[in-house]
Amino acid sequence: MIQTFKLIIEYDGTGFSGWQRQPENITVQGELEKVLSRILNQPVTLAGSGRTDAGVHALGQVASFCADTALPSQMLKKGVNSLMKLPIVLTACHRVPDTFHAQYSAVSKEYHYYILNRETPCAVGKNYVWHIHRSLDMAMMNQCCESICGTHDFKSFENAGSPRKSTVRTVFMARMDRLDDDRLVFRVCANGFLKNMVRNLMGTLVDAGFGKVTPAMFEQILAAKDRSWAGATAPAKGLFLKQVNYG
Repeated sequence: MIQTFKLIIEYDGTGFSGWQRQPENITVQGELEKVLSRILNQPVTLAGSGRTDAGVHALGQVASFCADTALPSQMLKKGVNSLMKLPIVLTACHRVPDTFHAQYSAVSKEYHYYILNRETPCAVGKNYVWHIHRSLDMAMMNQCCESICGTHDFKSFENAGSPRKSTVRTVFMARMDRLDDDRLVFRVCANGFLKNMVRNLMGTLVDAGFGKVTPAMFEQILAAKDRSWAGATAPAKGLFLKQVNYG
């Protein structure tokens, strides 16, 4: 009997060449497909909610696939987590209607980007934050975040190399929060993201935190639709795909 499954996946992206399957490299999709195919004794092809780049982590990546099996979803989850030797964990596995698709059924995604803002770097957890030793102006960064919210053309924050019909996206939330004295997080939720969009926004917001970019300048960068106007791409290691939302 053909069943459709929805997986919610957590992974440490440090040692992977991103999500998408690549013949010569270790990827999250590739490793999951190997384990699932072994358990189900049939080829499995995952449809992910979207790609994450090399070094980017996920707390709530979503993938779907179809398989001819009567195996209960919880047994499948347990089997994957038992056999998987790399830092990939299924946090949930459910049977869903055959109309469900991890990418096309999604209505929004939320990313979090973490910054360690203090003089000294960290010895523990260094693969999960961007260490910035200079003090950042949170108020200035949040003023710039106000310009991000809404429907805009985000071409200034897109890196080349990913096909897309449009560079217009709707951002439902964008804000900087302080987690403690040293740790900051940029939270952003949108109906979709361009290649490296979150990391490019983060790099430009850090420029604002240094006083190099004012809120008015940030609006000009957005309106320019030119990648050269925006800041540098923030390192991959601070970025987490927090969750994917469905209607």
